[in-house]
Amino acid sequence: MNLKIMYAGLLLAATSLTSSPLFAQRSNALGQFDGQSDVGKVKRPGAATYDPIKQEYTVEGSGTNIWFDHDEFHYVWKRMKGDFILQLNGKLLGKGVDPHRKLGWMVRSTLDSNSAHINAVVHGDGLTSLQFRRTKATTTEEQKSALTSADVVQLARKGNTYTMSVARNGQLFVTEQVSDLTLGDDVYVGLFVCSHNPDVSEKAVFHNVRIIVPARDNFVPYREYIGSDLELMDVSTGYRKAVYHSPESIQAPNWLPNNKALIYNSNGKLYRFDLKKKTPTVINTDFAINNNNDHVLSFDGKMIGISNHVKDEGNKSIVYTLPVSGGKPKRITPLGHSYLHGWSPDGKTLIYTGQRNDEFDIYKISSDGGPETQLTTAKGLDDGSEYSPDGKYIYFNSTRSGTMQIWRMKADGSDQTQITNDEFNNWFPHISPDGKWMTILSFGKDVSPDDHPFYKHVYLRLLPVSGDAPAKVIAYVYGGQGTINTPSWSPDSKQIAFISNSDSVDKAATANK
Repeated sequence: MNLKIMYAGLLLAATSLTSSPLFAQRSNALGQFDGQSDVGKVKRPGAATYDPIKQEYTVEGSGTNIWFDHDEFHYVWKRMKGDFILQLNGKLLGKGVDPHRKLGWMVRSTLDSNSAHINAVVHGDGLTSLQFRRTKATTTEEQKSALTSADVVQLARKGNTYTMSVARNGQLFVTEQVSDLTLGDDVYVGLFVCSHNPDVSEKAVFHNVRIIVPARDNFVPYREYIGSDLELMDVSTGYRKAVYHSPESIQAPNWLPNNKALIYNSNGKLYRFDLKKKTPTVINTDFAINNNNDHVLSFDGKMIGISNHVKDEGNKSIVYTLPVSGGKPKRITPLGHSYLHGWSPDGKTLIYTGQRNDEFDIYKISSDGGPETQLTTAKGLDDGSEYSPDGKYIYFNSTRSGTMQIWRMKADGSDQTQITNDEFNNWFPHISPDGKWMTILSFGKDVSPDDHPFYKHVYLRLLPVSGDAPAKVIAYVYGGQGTINTPSWSPDSKQIAFISNSDSVDKAATANK
């Protein structure tokens, strides 16, 4: 079944929304972690602090090494069970004393110095590796990465398999993997710093720290969901802030041009998220309470277009418009399925993906309604259409070349030109308000070109609107469906809003706290 049709299942499975501010849930002085410890007999005690405004950790540690049959370092940890994904951006501060000073993620069976463990580590001299001790007090083993000087580190556990994914910020992941490593179900996970010199301490700073519990193996897509984090990111630096958490599925944030609020959807309804108060309120959409994540603001921010499933018409998605403050929606598209993706800068035209005669193509229609005009005719799925801010072009994604890639055409549908051509399946081109940049959502080869499912490793990437330079990774995200379906740039073209996902970390924590 095509993914667009599956939206209906999402809406029928909806439950009530019980969201709460992120920091009300995670007010710990150590952020996401339970505690901190010096592991081994260190000469200089370590310390860790958390800045909740920057969402940044500073960790100081000493210690002889993490090697041979025992370890010495400072550890900021959380107890976890089951599968998880650990993500960070990190750097060691200053020139340092020893080239083998190190930072990274570590998973340990115990806090004993000779515990079985695995760590994804970056050394001061750039060596990046996956190091592990299979059993207590045995010799540490190592798998070196082909990449050096990584500053993005991910360590994932699935059963007894551990996968390290590392990158220099902006680049693609390089991976190493260890299988059949039995550390126990209940483990310590956390950040570490080791000075590799017992007489000195070294510091590291970590940001974009995420402890993620992925969807379980028997998860039923579009019938079950895991939690969501609403995130804001500075595009130039890649620094992310999680500003709101919901145990439900929230999706597709729009950024209002007044810079005061975002709009997202959840369980068929639309919500206005106040950026100052960090709280959502339901938008009155009258009868339209089966909305999917294809909603778009007019360029002036006064109107919003929605895609609502109409039960009396076979639960097909129909495009409506209404004031952004709420009200009774006006029907625009005569036929379904119709999934809205773009609004022209002059406010006169809507563009959307329409399913007609078993094909998904891009259509346009007056924002007041009337007859629709077909803009694309190529075989395959055409989707994600969006106007450039000057109204001259429409960007979209299409499978017509075999994989999902980004295309561009003139506003009348002519001169359809491919923009990206790489190994990824690329979705949802969103153009910055200054007209210079495009963000895209990139899935790997493990995903079908015509699908954009929930709960996958995805990249958010940035490239010039001309496509004449390679795409750069700006975020390493566990998400997918609902992450960035809609235009989500800030008015000043400096930030984007998006959704990442995780099941409850508390469910994966040990019960003996």
